[in-house]
Amino acid sequence: MPDQSELLSPAPYDALLLLSFGGPEGPGDVVPFLENVTRGRGIPRERLKEVGRHYFLFGGVSPINAQNRELLQALRKDFAEHGLELPVYWGNRNWAPYLTDTLRELVTDGHRRVLVLATSAYASYSGCRQYRENLADALAALEAEGLPRPRVDKLRHYFNHPGFVQPMVDATLAALDELPVGLRGAAHLAFTTHSIPTAAADTSGAPADHGEGGAYVAEHLEVARLVADAVRERTGAEHPWRLVYQSRSGAPHIPWLEPDICDHLEELHGEGAPAAVMVPIGFVSDHMEVKYDLDTEATAKAAELGLPVSRASTVGADPRFAAAVRELVLERAATERFAEGLAAAAPERCALGALGPSHDLCPVGCCPARSPRPAAAGVD
Repeated sequence: MPDQSELLSPAPYDALLLLSFGGPEGPGDVVPFLENVTRGRGIPRERLKEVGRHYFLFGGVSPINAQNRELLQALRKDFAEHGLELPVYWGNRNWAPYLTDTLRELVTDGHRRVLVLATSAYASYSGCRQYRENLADALAALEAEGLPRPRVDKLRHYFNHPGFVQPMVDATLAALDELPVGLRGAAHLAFTTHSIPTAAADTSGAPADHGEGGAYVAEHLEVARLVADAVRERTGAEHPWRLVYQSRSGAPHIPWLEPDICDHLEELHGEGAPAAVMVPIGFVSDHMEVKYDLDTEATAKAAELGLPVSRASTVGADPRFAAAVRELVLERAATERFAEGLAAAAPERCALGALGPSHDLCPVGCCPARSPRPAAAGVD
């Protein structure tokens, strides 16, 4: 049986990188940030100013960076309290601190084998493969500078880890409690996530998962079922539920996942639903797409309809999520030691529901790119 020091060993890893999307932190940042996000698409600057109106409503500040700082501190606190000696860094794809700068800091500090936690819990091109492409670009930039190229591995998808699901259950119960007492028992649950093109959804996940909706829809449906079942067990009430979508940004002629949350609220109102709770299972933190698309736009639509609504919080820096990250780090470290012949057995892999734990390495054909680009932390 392994001793306690082995159970808490992050070896062979020597650092964890929190990798996120990034967001503006002032009015002057909004358009440059959007230029980073849309680079290569040829979108005029004036159009970006129009797109950025959501940010300007909040003083040009996205909540995401502040929330990542909170998560960073929660991870460091949890690691320290449990004796896990692993430094945690933070880098973004589209705004400071930029990924390349953070990786440069990592290698300058002497780290050579890095685990990555992406702030996206599900399989999809934009939620996984694109992060891996950005990692490959950053590693190539370090190599071009003559710096050491660290080995980078990505933690598996954690959508069905108890440390992600259980905070969502409690958040849903808390949101139900915000509704008038007489409406709670029959309130509908609207589980929301980011809409993506149906073509991207259909090819999300490993090739075996491809098909209508792919892994992206299947994984969200699984979390929605897990949360709805737990809410029923806790309340004794059967709450009708549906997976719906938000934050569509593509051209009108390209099919995206539907229904939109606002259309769904209209449908619920037409059916005579007494109230609804919006549960943003697709998001790790209450960033701009939650604050605007749900708290502002969808809430205004509900008020217009006269439909009482509340909104569940995301997991954010919940201590249970920080603990889940620690468990995932130790699981992956033990898996690598086993693969390298340094451990006698593979570790247990924790997951709720029927889908089981996700893969550690993205296989060939997993969430394929729109056009071929190098990607790190996978087989291809």
